[in-house]
Amino acid sequence: MITGELKSQVDQLWNTFWSGGISNPIEVIEQITYLMFLKRLDEEQLRLEKKANLTGTQIDSPIFPNGTDKFGRSYRDLRWSVFKDFSQEEMYRVFTESAFPFIREELTKAAEGADTAFSHQMRDARFTITKPHLLQKAVDLIGAINMDDRDTKGDLYEYMLSKIASAGTNGQFRTPRHIIELLVAMREPKTLERICDPAMGTAGFLMAAGEYIRETNPEMMFDAHRRTFFNYEQFHGFDFDATMLRIGAMNLLLHGIENPVIEDRDSLADLHSADTEKYDLILANPPFAGSLDYENTSKELLQVVKTKKTELLFLALFLRLLKPGGRAAVIVPDGVLFGSTKAHKDLRKQIVEDQMLEGVVKLPSGVFKPYAGVSTAVLFFTKTNSGGTEGVWFYDVQSDGLSLDDKRTPLPEGTSNLPEVLERWQAVRGAFGEERATAERARERTERSFVVPKKDLADNDYDLSINRYKEIEYEDVEHRAPEEIIADLEKLEAEIAEGLAELKGLLR
Repeated sequence: MITGELKSQVDQLWNTFWSGGISNPIEVIEQITYLMFLKRLDEEQLRLEKKANLTGTQIDSPIFPNGTDKFGRSYRDLRWSVFKDFSQEEMYRVFTESAFPFIREELTKAAEGADTAFSHQMRDARFTITKPHLLQKAVDLIGAINMDDRDTKGDLYEYMLSKIASAGTNGQFRTPRHIIELLVAMREPKTLERICDPAMGTAGFLMAAGEYIRETNPEMMFDAHRRTFFNYEQFHGFDFDATMLRIGAMNLLLHGIENPVIEDRDSLADLHSADTEKYDLILANPPFAGSLDYENTSKELLQVVKTKKTELLFLALFLRLLKPGGRAAVIVPDGVLFGSTKAHKDLRKQIVEDQMLEGVVKLPSGVFKPYAGVSTAVLFFTKTNSGGTEGVWFYDVQSDGLSLDDKRTPLPEGTSNLPEVLERWQAVRGAFGEERATAERARERTERSFVVPKKDLADNDYDLSINRYKEIEYEDVEHRAPEEIIADLEKLEAEIAEGLAELKGLLR
């Protein structure tokens, strides 16, 4: 995460937006996003110009063409390198009259190289900065960012996203970065795997998966096939919130994923047959909106599980989207683990008996504060269509390294259970040898992690709540004999009576 001067500048800009009448954090991020994109376009044009100069050729499709726009404004004035030096009033006029319409309209054309994930989402974008000095402050901040440094610009965007401090509509709330990184590390995404988040929000899971793949495959970008797949085919995200789609697309772009497949889609209503059994990995924290009408729900999903509960329908969706052998790590509310309705039991049974349920990680109820206090867990499963569940690994997370109140302040180093979660998960799966795996499987149910055989799950209506199987170890405490305690009480009472008598004597 960014620190120092740049972080301070972001905080100052945030306060300026607030005092300038834009208090919605998502709206602030969206407005800054447009400016970051304009800067990126100019830097891409500079790259094309350098290439043309070196090769002695012409630029076939310049981003900023020669001539003027329909307002008579030279396209040269829209370039960041020129635009940033205008006076406040001129800058505001150029951006509102020409630059923003250029971003929104020109880049949504389906011309080759123009119909990117981000530009496609610009169709309904609105520019809401109404004060020239506010635009000037935003331009000054973004001008200080080295857009060639993927880590810096990505961290900046992450820091801005962290300022979203209230739950959105339809049960949406942002998943903490450290929780996302844990799930990604546990599922180990690989090159040439199609990865999907059907409720992408700000695209945190897809971004973290991309970072993981880069770090574990440093040679990937030297392979043309794998590099193209990474930028154009590997990452798929769906959402029906247009603002989130724009923010999520920019988040991926700033983290080095050039053109992910980002679609405006209600995942529970618009189940496309082309997506059935298409994905190798699903990483998601779907919204828990409670229920919705049958009329708005895909009939194919209702064939898997008859319910109006969105959390169950999303699980059914994940099973449809995964290809055989595909893996998932998904966050669910606790009710999914122990719900007593037929739909709850049937879906849990299907995951245990027909697929391969590998793990259940119980998260503390404060993990999603200040967004919500909902109690959640993570399900790890693989789609097999032929069973495979033998024993399910459980882990009871007591601390994620932050306080579990609304402030979520960092706790002393070594407090978090998350490193141990990853280590024990890898161990039980054989990453450190069979001897260590056997020891992990043999842990007592009084510990933070243990394995539960499938038979025990079946005998308990496939209840997946850790409290059903965890054993509490009580300490034997020896108490004094009641007669001794009574004698001490009588002695104390006598001393009190004696003290009161002395006090009365002093008052005479």
